[in-house]
Amino acid sequence: MFILAKWLGRLATATLWLSGIGLVLMTAFTAYQVWARYVMNNSPSWTEPASVLMMGWFILLGAAVGVRQGYHLGFDILLIVLPPPARKVLMTVSDLAVAAFGAGMGWYGLMLAEGTWASISPAIGIPVGVSYVPLVVGGTLIALFSLERMARRFAGLEISEADLQPIDQVA
Repeated sequence: MFILAKWLGRLATATLWLSGIGLVLMTAFTAYQVWARYVMNNSPSWTEPASVLMMGWFILLGAAVGVRQGYHLGFDILLIVLPPPARKVLMTVSDLAVAAFGAGMGWYGLMLAEGTWASISPAIGIPVGVSYVPLVVGGTLIALFSLERMARRFAGLEISEADLQPIDQVA
């Protein structure tokens, strides 16, 4: 289980890097659009849809890493006052709900991507279905990371900060 956690830690780190790159690209596209509009008086048509596409990637990839780290919505107030066995039940219910949500996001995102792949975006010249790929990847990662949390809990392994770090950062 620890080996799986280490590999999923590497996946989470790569996911977080991709999310950060998406944020930087979105910022660069938006800055370029503002500069082109107000300095060059010629606003490019591709910057807004490209920025929205990047925003979808960094939000959904970042959310998946947040699920792995335990930053998703949960029963935090109840967890403080309940005894440990009840905490585990509520944490499992929360992880099940998050995993189901992620799986649904992935499945229906795939259906949306497939259904719109033939249409081409006039502004950036790529299939419209590309904009739904972040739903598929992010939803799948959310489900995977939530299932990992449950598997570790059922195996009786505590989820520590060191276990959540990528393999090359653990001493």
